[in-house]
Amino acid sequence: MSFKPFKYTLLAACCGTALLLPFLSFAETAPANKTKRTEIHFSADQVEENSETKVITATGNVNILRQGTSLKADKIVYDRKNDIITAIGNVSIVQPDGTTVFADDAQLEDKMSKGTVHEVKMILADESRVAARRIKQSENKNKYFFYGVYSPCDICQENPSPLWQIKAKKITHDAAAKDVYYQDAFIQIKDIPVFYTPFMSHPDPTVKRRSGLLPPTMRSTSYLGTAIEIPYFWNISDHEDLTFSPILSTDQGIIPGGSYRKMFYNGDLSVSGTYMKDKDTDEKRYNLFMKGRYEINDFWLASMDINYASDGSYLKDMSLPGKTETWLTSNIAFERFDGRDYAAIEAYSYKLVSYSLREYHLSEFEARDYSKPYILPLITYENISEPYSNGAYFKNTVSMASVYRERDETNTQRATMINSWNLPYTSPYGEKYKFVASVKSDLYYVDKYINNQDDTYTGSVGRIFPQAGVEWRLPFVKATETSRQIIEPVIVAVAAPNGGNKINKIPNEDSLNAQLDDTNILNLDRYDGYDRNDTGSRISYGINWSSYGNVIGRTSMFIAQSYYFEKDESFSESLGDNSHLSDYVGRIYASPSSYLDLNYRFRIDRSNFEFKYNEVNARIGTDILSAYIAFTSINGRNDNRADSGLYFFDDYRERKELYTSVQAKISRDWRITAYNRQDLTADSDGSLEHGGELIYEDECFKLIFNIHKYNSTDPDYDDSYEYSATFLLKTLGGIGSN
Repeated sequence: MSFKPFKYTLLAACCGTALLLPFLSFAETAPANKTKRTEIHFSADQVEENSETKVITATGNVNILRQGTSLKADKIVYDRKNDIITAIGNVSIVQPDGTTVFADDAQLEDKMSKGTVHEVKMILADESRVAARRIKQSENKNKYFFYGVYSPCDICQENPSPLWQIKAKKITHDAAAKDVYYQDAFIQIKDIPVFYTPFMSHPDPTVKRRSGLLPPTMRSTSYLGTAIEIPYFWNISDHEDLTFSPILSTDQGIIPGGSYRKMFYNGDLSVSGTYMKDKDTDEKRYNLFMKGRYEINDFWLASMDINYASDGSYLKDMSLPGKTETWLTSNIAFERFDGRDYAAIEAYSYKLVSYSLREYHLSEFEARDYSKPYILPLITYENISEPYSNGAYFKNTVSMASVYRERDETNTQRATMINSWNLPYTSPYGEKYKFVASVKSDLYYVDKYINNQDDTYTGSVGRIFPQAGVEWRLPFVKATETSRQIIEPVIVAVAAPNGGNKINKIPNEDSLNAQLDDTNILNLDRYDGYDRNDTGSRISYGINWSSYGNVIGRTSMFIAQSYYFEKDESFSESLGDNSHLSDYVGRIYASPSSYLDLNYRFRIDRSNFEFKYNEVNARIGTDILSAYIAFTSINGRNDNRADSGLYFFDDYRERKELYTSVQAKISRDWRITAYNRQDLTADSDGSLEHGGELIYEDECFKLIFNIHKYNSTDPDYDDSYEYSATFLLKTLGGIGSN
């Protein structure tokens, strides 16, 4: 016979909420192996046994320790004849997980399979508190809690009443059905009842998943009107579920929706979507999001990320993920990882959903939508050899891509191979060198490519592009007891032939976003893709400076420029530039103390020293009061690039935006945040969006108020406000609206 004391677990409550409740578990433990005995340590000031009545009485600091659980009482009486154990006076039980149980007395009987405990108080492992006048367990192991109270809030002499608590007249745990039933249950905030239900039930803690209704969500929008979402969770199996999430709206009727999830042994799958028929236009509108990942074996991994919407405004109308995106990208990939080898087979498709682009330039929007590509397949293989004795290694890359378009547009098939030899070297004087020699070979088949001279080309074309480069660095270090400074000049020389891109026969599909900045100015190839070669010889030079110290923190700076031997090299033409010298690019990072963190990136015109690009991100302040500032400035382009292709239209508009936010901690529990995103261009309309948030949070309660205004180019959303309020109780869940 053994004693198994109180324990607690997490019970999922009605409407998806949850609460912690104690329950007794009195049972006889039958050892699997009769020869194995459980050690029980027993101590008391005095022990007496009545041989006639067969009653054992232990008094004075009675302590029983069994398997990490300690039971203490002033007095314990064991009636061996009737199998009744009575613990009297200052009963306390400490469990291995830290839960502590206090009671005035406890009586256990029938091999400890049933019993009653009076005036129970518990401190759970998470410092939550539970109390009940009486806890009783019947022979069928059903448990009854009479006048139970639960709260995770702190209680002290100054604040004897918790911020909130749950009270129930009677709580019944059905051990066979694994359900918990409540009678006369309500939530109190500062002793004021705010929610009452005469009856509710939910699965017990041993039930990890069960079908049923989830908490509803209410919303109000200009498109849906007043709406409520009522999800129903269907537990198909332990690793598979389906949630029906219909939306009942006043303006658009019933909108079906849902999500499906499945966990495999080697992966997972999730699918979600909605469907509706617009009452005003009779248009069918819908969306589909699908993500999956599966480990085929130790080397191969399959993944997919499908994102689709019927039209550009649907995600915004429904407040769904991706509502601020310009493109929705979908891809399927098979990847292989094997030591120093990597391989991938991918497919991509795109959906244009930008309302802003359509407003800024309708013809550009229609051109992009008309010419959106499908890439199937995109094959990549990369191998880096083991280094030789001198440190040299080979890097070989193979890439193949097929770009299709639905309509009578340009289609391209490309095969590329890049073979490079690399040698890093450090001289005895501390100079760092890196020698690189590479050959890039391309083979294309192009169908219906219209070049800049309005000539149409269909056929095959090939090209070979050699390139060689050397990088030199020499760090100088100055160290003191409290700081260290490093100055490092950098020179990169690249030798490559001029021309050879064959832009009249080869379209530019993947090298459109040509940007010269601090991240690529020292690279051998500054293009992101393969369709354009970085032609021409050049020398790039710059300097790195950094300072470290316990007092001054960390600060670093980098600035660089390139010199082109020929003005008509490919990359500078893509930038709309025509000069031997490039602009200056650089970055500054400063964190002199924990109160300041600054990042600044820039591009300065080489001739008039005007800033063509500025990006500043700074966080200033402490936990009590802090500010975040982000500034972006990009000069518009007015050039006539011959090789523009399907460029991103926003690159041709001037952009100046300032984002600021301030967060203040008003008190221990209250904090407030306000933010604003401002358009600073000459023809701006002022604030693009602004809002704020007020939060109260203590150890057991959280309240969030949020207000947001978005000034959109879409007239349906211009000057519209969004409000939300969220109410959260620790361990119980919450409710929100927007």
